[in-house]
Amino acid sequence: MPRAKKPGPVIARRYVITGRVQGVGYRYFAEGLAEELGLAGYTRNLDDGSVEVYALGTSDQLAELSGYLWRGPRGADVRGVQEMDAPVQDLTDFRIEYFS
Repeated sequence: MPRAKKPGPVIARRYVITGRVQGVGYRYFAEGLAEELGLAGYTRNLDDGSVEVYALGTSDQLAELSGYLWRGPRGADVRGVQEMDAPVQDLTDFRIEYFS
């Protein structure tokens, strides 16, 4: 299971997860992981069938998150996790974003 929050500079990363990741609870999986790891940010479905995760934390926390994103929840079939640096946003919690 994920480890507790570690001290260090806060950085941001954006992940785009592809495969069978919508309709299988992937956003709730990502939200639970982020909360356990002490991360801020959000997750949301994208129009192309992928899931986006934006997370703020230390490099160690984000590396641990990345490993779990490759596994996904039961029912998911993760085919890829694209990871990129992102600008740091002023967020204090982790949430699921929904399109209206």
